[in-house]
Amino acid sequence: MDVERTDPATKPFWQTKRLEQMTREEWESLCDGCGLCCLIRFEDEDSGEVFATKVHCKLFDSEKCTCTDYANRKAQVPDCIKLTPWNIDALQWMPRSCAYRRINEGRGLANWHPLVSGDPESVHEAGVSVRGQTISELDLADPEDAVELAAPEWDVERGV
Repeated sequence: MDVERTDPATKPFWQTKRLEQMTREEWESLCDGCGLCCLIRFEDEDSGEVFATKVHCKLFDSEKCTCTDYANRKAQVPDCIKLTPWNIDALQWMPRSCAYRRINEGRGLANWHPLVSGDPESVHEAGVSVRGQTISELDLADPEDAVELAAPEWDVERGV
């Protein structure tokens, strides 16, 4: 898929629009399906650093890398954070590879992003997604046990 067009009228929306200018459909299509934002995270009380674990939200399907009840997720998981153009700056824990973060920072989409590659599997093939690498929070005896499954390697830029 050719996404490096020079005529502004034929450039893809993610190259011409700011996040707040996107339609709902465009916004939703930016999600690459990596699943990194669906991981249970903890904040270090001393440093304030937020880190990911290899434990995913109870609504996350770890093989499909999707939420099983996306439309109603806030009702089932009250602390699920709804990403918006107005809160992305405050969410510094969002993965550096996240399309929303990349666009917000002016970095554009990565070559493995499905909108660029034309292939929804490219995020998985590039090793960016967490497909098949996590366990559900429902599998833990105690939710705090997730801290023992810290995944600092997932807090760095992936797929570069």
